[in-house]
This record gives sequence, C-alpha cells and structure tokens, in this order.
Amino acid sequence: MDTGQSLIEPYRTKSFSREGSVSSSLSLSRSLPLLIDNDVDSESVSEAGDTGDRSLRRRHSAGRSSRLSADDFIEQGTHDTSRQEQDVLHDLRAFNTTSVIQPLPENITASPLPTKSLLSPEKNNPEKEEERMLPKSLEYISCLVHLAVFGILGAITRYLLQKLFGPTGAQVTSDGSILYLDLPSNIVGSFLMGWFGVVFKADIARVSEFVAIGLSTGYLGSLTTFSGWNQKMLDLSADGQWVYAVLGFLLGLFLTSYSIILGVETAKGFKWLLHRRASSEEKKSCLNVNTFQSHIVSLILMLLLLVALFTASSILLVKEFDKGTSEAQLWLGCLVAAPGVWLRWFLARLNGRGLGKDRQHLRWVPFGTLIANVTAACVMAALATLKKSVNTRTCNTVASSIQFGLLGCLSTVSTLMAEFNAMRESDYPWRAYAYASFTIAVSFAIGTVIYSVPVWVVGFS
Repeated sequence: MDTGQSLIEPYRTKSFSREGSVSSSLSLSRSLPLLIDNDVDSESVSEAGDTGDRSLRRRHSAGRSSRLSADDFIEQGTHDTSRQEQDVLHDLRAFNTTSVIQPLPENITASPLPTKSLLSPEKNNPEKEEERMLPKSLEYISCLVHLAVFGILGAITRYLLQKLFGPTGAQVTSDGSILYLDLPSNIVGSFLMGWFGVVFKADIARVSEFVAIGLSTGYLGSLTTFSGWNQKMLDLSADGQWVYAVLGFLLGLFLTSYSIILGVETAKGFKWLLHRRASSEEKKSCLNVNTFQSHIVSLILMLLLLVALFTASSILLVKEFDKGTSEAQLWLGCLVAAPGVWLRWFLARLNGRGLGKDRQHLRWVPFGTLIANVTAACVMAALATLKKSVNTRTCNTVASSIQFGLLGCLSTVSTLMAEFNAMRESDYPWRAYAYASFTIAVSFAIGTVIYSVPVWVVGFS
C-alpha cells in the first residue's frame, strides 16, 4: 500500500496538494462567469450593428477568440476584482501552471495511429485556408469599393422613397410635419436590417464577407439617415412647433425600433422554413465567393460598377447643376456619398472598445456610431444655417448635396436600431433607451445652438 501511494504521489499537482483547492475550484466555476459575463454582454450589444475594419483584422489574427479565456481573464481582470476573487485567480494560476500528471515515459508517448488523419482539414492542408485570404491591403480596397457601391445605391434608394411618399408622390410625408421625408426610408432600412444585418448576416458572410459588409454597413446604413431626421425636427422647433418636434422624435423612434423587431421575427420565420426544406446537398452547393480567385473577380466587377456609377452621376450632374433641381442634388450627393460611408465604417472600430486606460468603462456604448450620428447632425445643422445666410442657388445645391450624400451616409438609423434592439434584448434593457435618448438629446441640443438660435436671432425666413 505504501509503495502504491508513493507511486501515485509524484503525479499530483502542487495546487491539489494545498488544502481547500477543491473548494477554490468550485468557487472559481461559479464566480468566473459572473466576472466576465458583463464585459462580454456589453461588448456584444455595442458591436451588434458594426465593428468597422476590426472585422478584417480578426481575419488575420489566427486563434483570436471573441470571448475572454480564463488565461486572458487572469492577466486582465486582477485590478477590478475583490480579495476573494483574487484568491480564486491565484488558484487558477497554480492550476494552469502545473500539469496534473507528469510526462509519460518515452516508450509510450508515441501513438500507434497516424496523427495526421486526426487533424482538421485546415491543419492537413494549410494552403487551402491561405488561398481563401486576400492580402490585407486588397481586403481594405475591396471593402472600400463594396462600401462605396452599396452606399451610393442606398442613397439613390433613399431619394426614390422620398419622391414616392413625398409631396410629389403619395403625399404621406412632408417637410413641415412629424412625418418627415426620410421616415419611410428609415422604416424600410430598419426592417431590412433585421433581415440582412442581423438574422442572415452570417449566412451572407459565408458567401462573401465583403458583400455582407457592403449590404449592412453600405446599403442599409446609407438608406437610413439620422442627420436628416434630426434636421427636420430642428426645422420644426425653429418655427416654434416644439410639440411636433418632440412627437417627431418619439414617433420616429417607435416606428424604426418596431420595424427592426418585425424584420428580425419575420426573417427568423423565413430562415426556419428554409432550413426545413433545404437538403444537405443544397446547402453544400450554395454560391461561395470566399476564394482568392472569386475575390479578385468580385473586386473587378465592383470597381467597374463604381466607375459606371461615378460616370453616370457626373454626366447627369453637368446637365442638371445649373437648374438647381433636386436631381442635381441627387447626382452630386452620389459623388460625395462614398467618403461618408467610409468614415462611418472606420469610426465603427470604436464600438465595444470602452473608455479609460483599461477600456473597461461604458463598453456597452457604441461610441463609433454615436460619434458618426452626432457629428453628421451638427455639420448638417451648420450647412442649413449657411444656406439660409447665403441663399443662392449654387450654395443651396452644393450644401444640400453634401447634406444628402456625405452626411446622409455618414449618419445611420439602421445601425442605431440594430444596437438598440440588441441592448433591449440584453440583461440591461434600460441601456437601449438611454443610448437612443442620449444620441437624440445631444444632437438636437447642439443643433439648436448651431441652427435654431441663429434663425431666431437673425430672423432668417
């Protein structure tokens, strides 16, 4: 018995030799999720809409996990933990740094089976995985091209919806009511975001990640506009219709938030029907653009489409610019729409990053989307003031084009609603209303100073 005990003893770990190690491990299993769940939940809700170019960097970071591992938690979480939690972390260090059993003798370490066949296909064929990857520079170029094309198409769709439901069409929306001109596009864009930006985004990314980014960030982000919504409410308040302005914000928030809910629910039902009827053979035969050759072909086609859009917009702008029509504002807006989409995409890298040296404060706030919406709303208010002060046809055409194209694509409601919906479904639903209220209040307050006050003081008509 003593001999058996002595043979077993060398294989024990140092952490198991201490008293209370079992209780510490049990305590760790209960406390560790509680310590990291809040951070994971905060980061996930703030990244629900967009993460910008961080999605590309993750593709080039092998083995990076979206959740904190135990080792990462040990290194990062010791400053914000209590004394009892630090003891648990100390036990985890000891558990991780010492093996449970000693290395086996050399004569039994070799496996009688070929280990190569046990590896994943990517490990057996590393060139196959690298063949799917574009160089990082080409990935950025492809993303920018997709964003520009889809952004221009989103701006054109927004213009068509304005004409369809506006005073020259169905006469549902107008500039002087709470049913502002961009309300239909915000509703439609939020509904489609529930489909292609939430439920089916992962499925689209399996076909082409660049199409998924272009569709959700480029097209749906440009189809909807927060700055246009805020400016119409500023126009109402500048005319003294404060009740209409408040009702316009409440109605717009209500309709867009329930539009994305309706979109998510209907998309889930449609996806369930597809999974029920689709066979495994059909799933395998689906289109896949995630190969090097397919990426190059897709990039060339999108470049040709972008050149065609720029060429057509330039030709039509030359014909309409001197007339100062809304068509001139549309085509000039299409020429300046791409920088707005690009800037919003780059700002989206701030979503889920938090504040402070350790970036642990307010990680649930999508600062990238917040900065894009507030900035666009403030610049749009400044251009509205400029139009009233100069009041010439050329100034109105250029300023309105920048408002429609650059600022309309820089700000977004669809991404805002995706983040709002994720926060509403999280453990802290109050964050959704705090985030939306803060975005609206700050944009409206600064816009009032920039636009409404000069209108009241100078007396612009």
